[in-house]
Amino acid sequence: MAALTVAIAAVSTSAVLVRWSSAPAVVLAFYRVLLTTLLVVPFLFTRHRGEFSAFRRRDWAVAAATGAALAVHFAAYFESLAWTSVAASVTLVQSQPLFVALGAAFVLDERIGPRRTAGIAVAVVGMAAMSAGDLLAGAAVRGDDPLYGNALAVLGAAMAAIYVLVGRSLRQRVALVPYVLVVYAACAATLLVVALLQGAPLSGYGAREWLIFLGLAVGPGLFGHTVVNWALEHVESSVVSVSLLGEPVGATA
Repeated sequence: MAALTVAIAAVSTSAVLVRWSSAPAVVLAFYRVLLTTLLVVPFLFTRHRGEFSAFRRRDWAVAAATGAALAVHFAAYFESLAWTSVAASVTLVQSQPLFVALGAAFVLDERIGPRRTAGIAVAVVGMAAMSAGDLLAGAAVRGDDPLYGNALAVLGAAMAAIYVLVGRSLRQRVALVPYVLVVYAACAATLLVVALLQGAPLSGYGAREWLIFLGLAVGPGLFGHTVVNWALEHVESSVVSVSLLGEPVGATA
């Protein structure tokens, strides 16, 4: 659980860094994942070179699809921060335990006990309260349509759940470094395509923006998502997803 504590602390910096940036959401997401991928590559060539041999043909396709889901998660989450409050966005995007619990029960055969069910119910109430609060706050919320921002955050949560569930399945037999490299590379490629289709500028950013890109890669990327992927080999997916509910506390502190 110590590793998950580190991951939560690292991921909690994401919303603040995104708010500090003036770059488009898809550009932020692209450079975050691209730089995280580049940071992981040296580990492959030092100690994990032969671990790709455990990949089956189907694993490549599944991991790539997971990367695409992660891309949608990032794009939706980052964009939501332009339309709603940090507290609402982060809380709603961390509603993923709802989706993970359903997927874990029906896909992974993980049992969801009464206590966990009660915890998920509390999360639903919290999500509803957060959205209602933003609707009533009106002008106090950044953006012209907080409900749209909240909807984007929930979409991000659903995509994050797919990412966690597939990661839990594949990580039982696939090593961490090759797995995250495939997922991150597919995610970066998807985000690049989206950025190009949107005409988002990929260059011309100053040192401050590049420091934010790097901060997103090192903190939420390397020490956040990569550590979460490590934990998925050892801890049930529902436990991992529920532990990430600690992110809103750090993001709004």
